Amino acid sequence: MTVSHKDMANAIRALSMDAVEKAKSGHPGMPMGMADVATVLFTKVMKYDPSDSHWADRDRFILSAGHGSMLIYSLLYLTGYERPTLDDIKNFRQLHSPCAGHPEYGELPGVEMTTGPLGQGLATSVGFALAERHLNAQYGDDLVSHYTYVIAGDGCLMEGVSQEAISLAGHLGLGRLIVLWDDNEISIDGPISLSSSEDMNKRFDAAGWHVQSVDGHDPEAVEAAIRAAQNDPRPSLIGCKTVIGYGAPTKQGTASTHGSPLGAAEIEGTREALGWPHAAFEIPTEVLDAWRAAGKRGAADRAAWLDRFKAAPAEVQTEFERRMRGELPGNFGEAVKSYIDSLIANPQKVATRKASEMALEAINAVLTETVGGSADLTGSNNTKTKGQAILNKDNYGGRYIHYGIREFGMAAAMNGLALHGGVIPYGGTFLVFTDYCRPAIRLSAIQHQRVVYVMTHDSIGLGEDGPTHQPIEHLASFRAMPNVKVFRPADVVETAECWQLALENAHGPSILALTRQNLPQLRTDAAENRSARGAYRLRDAANARVTLIATGSEVHIALEAADLLAAKGVEAEVVSMPSWELFDAQPEDYRRDVLKPSTLKVAIEAASPFGWQKYVGEKGLVLGIDRFGASAPAEDLYDFFGLTPNKIAEAVNAAL
Repeated sequence: MTVSHKDMANAIRALSMDAVEKAKSGHPGMPMGMADVATVLFTKVMKYDPSDSHWADRDRFILSAGHGSMLIYSLLYLTGYERPTLDDIKNFRQLHSPCAGHPEYGELPGVEMTTGPLGQGLATSVGFALAERHLNAQYGDDLVSHYTYVIAGDGCLMEGVSQEAISLAGHLGLGRLIVLWDDNEISIDGPISLSSSEDMNKRFDAAGWHVQSVDGHDPEAVEAAIRAAQNDPRPSLIGCKTVIGYGAPTKQGTASTHGSPLGAAEIEGTREALGWPHAAFEIPTEVLDAWRAAGKRGAADRAAWLDRFKAAPAEVQTEFERRMRGELPGNFGEAVKSYIDSLIANPQKVATRKASEMALEAINAVLTETVGGSADLTGSNNTKTKGQAILNKDNYGGRYIHYGIREFGMAAAMNGLALHGGVIPYGGTFLVFTDYCRPAIRLSAIQHQRVVYVMTHDSIGLGEDGPTHQPIEHLASFRAMPNVKVFRPADVVETAECWQLALENAHGPSILALTRQNLPQLRTDAAENRSARGAYRLRDAANARVTLIATGSEVHIALEAADLLAAKGVEAEVVSMPSWELFDAQPEDYRRDVLKPSTLKVAIEAASPFGWQKYVGEKGLVLGIDRFGASAPAEDLYDFFGLTPNKIAEAVNAAL
């Protein structure tokens, strides 16, 4: 028998309202309202194969309105993915169920990213679409040619990051990005009119998008709009006018369906209104068969792609697969070592932001998948190397992106580049402006994505720009964030080592905190990557009474302070600690050897003292900055805050 579109869409509605009701928690309204749109997308349009959720040329689907997670869980089950099972759906929002309250990357095949924080799915989709165009430019239509589809709600479009995202996508001409807007005119508080009166279509049109509006409950109109979007060179917005909680007899079209279960009586009325006389979680065999048949449509596309892939030259196949697996090339470590050897032979006194650029010159030459960028601070962040062409709508094959003054949008797009695969993104701004990037950095960490954040002007050392630009508390805050590696290198050698470690960190983001001011080269050995231990002795002392622990630009100051202490008969060892996280992962005997219990331990960092006590102990000393900075030349600020060699030596002698 022929199964109607209505019955297939109602299967989504039924599963969604039943799962939310059983959990006594969740958001049934959006899945019920967008069921018709999603049915068209997954049965008529999208290219995917549930038997291979990692197929490189699949279309990507991003549920930016992640609170409506039962929409994607229903779609994955109905189309035949291995997970979720019906039992998984029955355990929606319960401990250890892959059907979490919001979609979580890595929990289920077919979930392309973690969504929930509104706007970030939409913003991240820019990176997905950009990765597709970039790889298409490198490998051609035979290997890379797919779309990124997004379902976004009013909340996504209200969040400020959405403006950064749509502006960037329009500027880059990302025609393979299609956003389906759930235009239901409802948010948690009530009608959208309570808080917004903008013309969304004009907003997107002004950003260079292709804009359409359709009845979201008319499947033919929805499909026609998507086909038109596919054939337009601009990114597309399709406003889908829907009724939130569609089918609920007394609650549809109201805020009460947004974030609460419908209740048993309303669900019974909904079944009657939809013509769905089946028990909870029951999907009739013919309806499930129709959905499973739709899920198998992409098998032929995948088989054809595999044929094209096998016809490609062997070296192309090998390189493409390596990049999509996220493996570094075999000559990567050798290239970094060769570069560091050149520094040992020819020492350099440069700011670590410049040292980062120098390291990138060597790295980008061998790591063809790196794509860099900056939030309008290229000359300050030193993120562009000589061989990088600009990536824009005229040259998607370029490897450097001018993100503009869109720090949050940049960080979210980098997540999309990383999640898509085949690309390793890095991008820069000032460390203080990680405040603008923070929600996306947090998603980098949650999703275990290799994204490198090049954060320069890392302390009061930036000088005259003053307290608004001096990141006093930022190192501490990111060290507190799980699965983030924070690197603060002390010189040109450590900077190269930290870059190597960041790129080898395949399962989480890294932050490189880099100086504006020049620093002397302290390292004269390169037998091993010493930064990989997180901390190490830079200077030994036979009869040490003190251990000076420092990071970044304060390491050379600690060495000078040790000289002053030695002149007074006080021997001090000096430890460089570029990474707390890596040091904490070392064996206890190594940590005790580096931070000898018998010595007075003194931490020195031009930042908040918060967190350092665990290294110095109760009797130790932390020399940091417990207030906002000031506007003055860097050397005056270091003196004012007591971080000169003389003042450090005085503080240590007083503590002894």
